[in-house]
Amino acid sequence: DPAWSPDGRYVAFLSARSETREKTTAREVYVIEPKAGATPRQISGHVGRHSAPLAWRPDSQALLYMEGTDPRYDAYEQYQMVVVPVVGGTPRSVAPTLDRPVSAAAWSHDGSRIVFVVADDREQHVASVAATGGAVTRITSGPQVVRGLSDISADGGAAVLVSLPSRPDEVHALDGGTLRPLTDHNAWMAKELQLGILEAVEYTTPDGVRIGALLTRPPGAEGATRLPFVLQVHGGPNGQDTHGFFFDREWLAANGYAVLQVNYRGSHGRGQAFQSAIFGDWGNKEVVDLLAGVNWAIEAGIADPDRLGIGGWSYGGILTNYAIATDSRFKAAVSGASSSLQLTMYGTDQYIVQYETEMGQPWKTMDRWMKVSYPFFKVEQIRTPTMFMAGEKDFNVPAIGSEQMYQAFKSTGIPTRLVIYPEQFHGITRPSYRRHRLEQWVRWFDTYLTPAGNAARPALPTAGGAR
Repeated sequence: DPAWSPDGRYVAFLSARSETREKTTAREVYVIEPKAGATPRQISGHVGRHSAPLAWRPDSQALLYMEGTDPRYDAYEQYQMVVVPVVGGTPRSVAPTLDRPVSAAAWSHDGSRIVFVVADDREQHVASVAATGGAVTRITSGPQVVRGLSDISADGGAAVLVSLPSRPDEVHALDGGTLRPLTDHNAWMAKELQLGILEAVEYTTPDGVRIGALLTRPPGAEGATRLPFVLQVHGGPNGQDTHGFFFDREWLAANGYAVLQVNYRGSHGRGQAFQSAIFGDWGNKEVVDLLAGVNWAIEAGIADPDRLGIGGWSYGGILTNYAIATDSRFKAAVSGASSSLQLTMYGTDQYIVQYETEMGQPWKTMDRWMKVSYPFFKVEQIRTPTMFMAGEKDFNVPAIGSEQMYQAFKSTGIPTRLVIYPEQFHGITRPSYRRHRLEQWVRWFDTYLTPAGNAARPALPTAGGAR
C-alpha cells in the first residue's frame, strides 16, 4: 500500500526484494523519490514481515509501519508498531509491551501521539500512545467493534466505523473518548427485525484454559432450554468472533437455533502466546476448546444434546472436519472451503511457506502431515451427515479439499452433499450464491436437527448455477 509523504518528496511502499523472496512471505519497507531513475531505499531494519499501514509523520521526517516479531510465524503473527526516521536511523517499537494486534494507525496533527485500532477479547477499540513510547491509553471501550480509522484532524478528532451486536457498521465521529454517530443507514433493522439475544460467556477447558465465547439465542427465546444448537466456527485460524454485527449468526438464530461462537486457541485478541498456541499442531487444542464449549452449553441447559450441529468456513470448515472426526455427538455439519488430506494442499494453494515452517517438507516429515490429516484417515469413524461447500476457483483453499472429503463420505455411506459455486473464489460474493449458501445451511441443519421445521419451509429457489 504505497503512501505519499505529506511534503510530496517520497513514496513509501512494501516490497519483497531479498534473495529469499520466493521462500518467504517477508516484505521490507522502502522509500523512493517520485522521479525517473530514482532508486528505492530500504528503511526497515531487517529482512522480515512488515505490513501496512504506512503512516507518515506530519512533518514527513518519520514513517510508522507494522513489523513482525518472530520469523517462524506467518498466520499467527502479531505485528508491532514501529517508527523509523526517513533519513536513516534505527527502527523503534512504540508500544513493545502491547500484547494485542494493531490493524490501523495514524499520527496526531502535531506528531506527538499515534492513534491506532487494537483488538481485544471479542472487541476492537481505538487507543493511543506517545510517539516516543510509553503507556497505551484506550480511547473507546465497551462491547463493540471500532475500525476504519481516518486521519486525525487538527483538533484531535477522527472518523471511524462502529459495529454493535444489533447493528452493522455506521460512520461515527470520534471526539476525545466520545463516539458520535454520523450515519444511520441501518436504523430500519431495529424497527423491522427481531434479532437474536447475544451474551458473552466464558468457560474453562479440561486443560485449564479460559475461553471466551458468544452465545446467541433465537429472538424471544431468552431463558429457553434444550434448543437446537449450532457451533459456528470462525476461520483464520487467527480470526475472532466479536460483538460486531454478524449476519450469519443472526440468520441461524432467526431460524430457531442457539448459536455458540468460540474464540479457540489460535484466535487473535488474547495475545501472542494464545494466538500461536496451535503452531504446527492443528486439530488439537482448538478442538479441545470447541468441544468444551459444547459441553458447557449442554450443562447450562441451553443446547439439546440430541440436536447438535457444527459449521464453519475456511479454517472454520477445517476445524469442523476435525471436530466431527473427534466427537460423534454432532448430528449435522456444514464444512465450507475446507481440507483434510493436507498433503494434497501442498503446491496447490498459497501456503507452502507456512506448511514448511510448521510441519516441514512432507517428504521429510510425513508423520506430521499424516497427523494433521486425521479427519480423512478416520473417515470410517465419522457418523455426522455433512454438507461440503466450496468456490470453484478458490486458490486459497482449493475445492479439491471439499471434493476429497465428499467422496470419502460417499465411499463410507455417510449422508453427504457437495455444493460448488461456479466462478467463486474463497469468499462467496455473488448475491444469489450468498443467499443460496445461507439457505442451504439452514436446510441441512433442519433436516437433521429439526425435521418438522424443515418440512414446513417453502421450496428453495435455484441458485443460478450452483451445483
